[in-house]
Amino acid sequence: MQMRKIATGVIAFSMMGAAQSVLADTWRFGLEETEGSVQYEYAQAFKQLIEEKSGGDVTVEILPYGVWGSSYSALYDAIQGGSIPLSFGSGFLGGTVPESQLMNLNYVMPNDQLETTEILNSDAFMKSDAWQQSFRDRDLVPLAALPEGYQVWTANKAIHTPADMQGLQIRVMDNSLLRATYEAYGASPITIAYGELYSALQQGQAEGNIQPVWAHENMGFYEVQDYMIFAEQSQFIANLIANQEWYEGLSDEQQQMLESTIDEMVQKGHDIQTNLNEERLNTIEQNSDIQIIRLDEEERNQFRELARPIRDTFVEMVGERGGEALNIVLDQSSSSDSSSQ
Repeated sequence: MQMRKIATGVIAFSMMGAAQSVLADTWRFGLEETEGSVQYEYAQAFKQLIEEKSGGDVTVEILPYGVWGSSYSALYDAIQGGSIPLSFGSGFLGGTVPESQLMNLNYVMPNDQLETTEILNSDAFMKSDAWQQSFRDRDLVPLAALPEGYQVWTANKAIHTPADMQGLQIRVMDNSLLRATYEAYGASPITIAYGELYSALQQGQAEGNIQPVWAHENMGFYEVQDYMIFAEQSQFIANLIANQEWYEGLSDEQQQMLESTIDEMVQKGHDIQTNLNEERLNTIEQNSDIQIIRLDEEERNQFRELARPIRDTFVEMVGERGGEALNIVLDQSSSSDSSSQ
C-alpha cells in the first residue's frame, strides 16, 4: 500500500536555486499525490504530449509526493522559488494563495462533473484578472484546473443529515474555509498529515475522512472505515500552477506548446479521473464490506443550506478579488444547461 511506503520512500534532494537554475530542457513537475493517483496519471499524459510536441527538446520530470518530501508548504515554497517550476496545488494552497480556497466551497459547481471541468478551464474564469492576479501576486501563474472526482466522506457511523455529523472528528486539509464548512455542518474538523492519516483513522484519532474515491482506495483508508457517504457536495480540485518567472522566461513557441497541451488535457483529465474513480470504487466494493450511502436530494439540501453562508465567509476571508472569481463561477454555472449545486 502506498501510504506505508511514504515514510521510507522519501528521496532528499535540494530545493535551492532560482528559476534560472532549472535546465531549459527539463521541466520538473511536482505532485501532491503518489503514483497511482489522478495527478500522477495526468502528469504522465502531460509528459508524453510535451515531449512529443517538443521533439524531445523538453523532458518532463515527474516528482510525486514522497520524492520531494511530505510538507506541502515546502512544495509551494519550491514552486515560488523556481526550483520546481510546475506543480499542482489544492486545499493546502490556501495558505499561499487564499483565493484558491474558492475550489473548496461546497455546493457551488454544477452537478455535471465534465461541466465543472470546462467552466474552471474556460478563458472566462482561468484567464480572468481576478484569478490570474490572485496567483501572480504570489509569483505564481494558474494554468489549469483538474477536478479529481467528488469528495466522498467516510466514517464509522452512517451519515444522512447534519445531525448525524454532530461532533464528528473529521479530518480536513489545513484550510480555514474547509474548517468553517464542516463546523457549519456540526462536525469537529481536525487536520492530520496525509501520510499519517491511515494510522490516525485506525487508532481512532480521527473518526471520519474526506477524499475522492481513488484516494480512499489508493491509501487504503476504506480498510479502517465502515461507511462511505456520497453527498456530491464538491469535487476535489487541483490547480496546475507555474513559477511566474519560469513561465515568463519560456519562448513564445514553448508557451504556445504548453497552452495547447493544457487545452488537450481538459478532456483527458476528466476521462482519467472518471475511469480511475470508477475502477477504484469497484475495487473497494469487491475487497471490503464497507457500506455505501448516497444521499438523496432532500438530505443534500440540508447540507446545501448550511454551506451557502460559507460563500460570504470566503469573501470576508480573502477579499473582493475572491468574490469576483466566485461570481464568475456562479454565473457560468447558472447559465449552463444542467442543474447547479
